[in-house]
Amino acid sequence: MGTRLHVGALIVACMALIGPSAPRDALFGGSLPVEAVRDVVPNRVMTWNICNPCDASNAARAAEIATYAPQVIGLQEACVRDVESIRDHLENLHGLVYHVEYGAVLRNWSRCGGVPWRPGGYGQAILSAAPMKDVLRAEYPDGGSEDRGYMAVTTTVGGRSVRVFDTHLAQRRQEGVRAAQARVLAAEVARHDRAIVLGDFNAVPDAPELDRMWTLALDTDPQCRHSVSGACEPTTDWQSKFDYVFLRGIDSSRHRVRPSVHSDHHLLLADLDTT
Repeated sequence: MGTRLHVGALIVACMALIGPSAPRDALFGGSLPVEAVRDVVPNRVMTWNICNPCDASNAARAAEIATYAPQVIGLQEACVRDVESIRDHLENLHGLVYHVEYGAVLRNWSRCGGVPWRPGGYGQAILSAAPMKDVLRAEYPDGGSEDRGYMAVTTTVGGRSVRVFDTHLAQRRQEGVRAAQARVLAAEVARHDRAIVLGDFNAVPDAPELDRMWTLALDTDPQCRHSVSGACEPTTDWQSKFDYVFLRGIDSSRHRVRPSVHSDHHLLLADLDTT
């Protein structure tokens, strides 16, 4: 009897130390509580510049993502450590399991922590509920005021294989640099009949530097076209559309823009017609 009481006390103590957010399988070898388990939406993709440096909780970022549970997520301004934390929160708190690939373009201690001789990676990341393969990571020849690049993976969206890109173009007032970057990206996208291009392009839809992208693909927003910037739903706190889900060989059935208190960019989601 004394042994059973001792074991019970240890379990209670462990639960108090770990806290209510710990998954049940960590303690009892079982599954997550039913109310915590969610399925991803198999035809939904999302892009989000999560803002760095910003004073934002990774648990809160994960909760926003879990609200919409996309199959594929493209993140920009992402530190590897932050993405690792977001991914853990998605699994442990929301029952959503993602694979992840990173497209870090620089090592930066002030942005991403770590130690001075081993700073954290900073750039893009793609999370996918399905496995990813054929990973491509590339830096643009000219990043502008900060290193910039793109990454690409092949994964499954809506039950079909597709090439997914994630990018972040040069900051504002660097139009010539962005134009050169967009040409590099477009040349790679053009190699694929079916592609999804996620990212922060730092340019409004009618900006000349996006000409090449518009010849290859359409944005998920049906009202948003190259020549009508004013009809596009803003994706930033300063009421500009800088974020895109470009679709090549794929149609969109629905798009949504959701403002976030955790970033100066909004979440942009697209439900794709994969039939």
